[in-house]
Amino acid sequence: MIEAIEFWNEPNNLSHWDYEIDPEWREFAQMTRCAGRRVAELAPQLVRVLGGLTPIDPAFVRLLEGHGVLEQMDAVAIHGFPWDWSPWSLAEWPRRVEEIEAVTQLPVWVTEVGVSSFDSEKLQVQGLRRTAELLARRVQRVHWYSLFDLPRAWPATISRYERAEGAMYERHYNMGLVREDGVPKPAADAFDGSLGICQWFHWHDPRLDDAVRWLRRLNVRRLRTGISWADWHRDAKLAWFDRQMDALAEFDLTVVLCFTPPSRGRRPCHTSPPIDYGEFVWFAEEIVRRYVRCEGWAPTREIALADVAPLQSAGSTRSTRPSRLSVSR
Repeated sequence: MIEAIEFWNEPNNLSHWDYEIDPEWREFAQMTRCAGRRVAELAPQLVRVLGGLTPIDPAFVRLLEGHGVLEQMDAVAIHGFPWDWSPWSLAEWPRRVEEIEAVTQLPVWVTEVGVSSFDSEKLQVQGLRRTAELLARRVQRVHWYSLFDLPRAWPATISRYERAEGAMYERHYNMGLVREDGVPKPAADAFDGSLGICQWFHWHDPRLDDAVRWLRRLNVRRLRTGISWADWHRDAKLAWFDRQMDALAEFDLTVVLCFTPPSRGRRPCHTSPPIDYGEFVWFAEEIVRRYVRCEGWAPTREIALADVAPLQSAGSTRSTRPSRLSVSR
């Protein structure tokens, strides 16, 4: 079942949100705040999560708070890969969590953390175990990235690390617990199913059924995955997404909503702010309506687009609204 909706993925990463078009994240804030409010109206049981931040930046959290975004969220997610890309050591994880806790009353989730086996499968096991020691009892959610290695034939669409950068780019292909050929790595044996998994599925991903079998084998209950707004604009979208969501229904899902349809962006790219952010609100509403199956309400596009409040000033004070979640440490 869906337990949480995460709004966008890594919005302070240029590879996922074009902040050169939206330098103060005002458009992102309007879009996210309105979508968060609408989801709460339709399915108040869902946890609303601010998309995983990388870099882990307290100043960015303050910025979005000033825009009123955190008032419509129940948790803040962060991402870190200290043995591969993040410029800090793995032992700093508790301090990185504390940095975000210092600027918000919302619980902090770690929705992507991982270690590539590019250097050594043995080192990947060590990194997995140490990460679990540092975070499993520290935050409510930890999602290990990822279940599967990225297939070599697929591009790693992370513009920070172009192919010319060698090992920095190649590490993307070795983040999984299971190799591309289906053989488990030693980290699969070391994995503790009480941790969650983050696994992205591509359009008509042939790995979906294998993923379900592996998640069961590893005793995973919590899965983070995504529904691409860009793919939602494809023909026959429902056949694929219905299949995906039916296959994953037995898990406690955090569903990430992100990626602008290029035809609806201010420039034709999935990272672009949309021409009309109300369309993202409507997309979020459609996902809740179809896959959370709430009763007793009838969504309309007009309501979603009209549900827009003015931006708060950057100097507004922190909301004292208590979260529906309690932090266990």
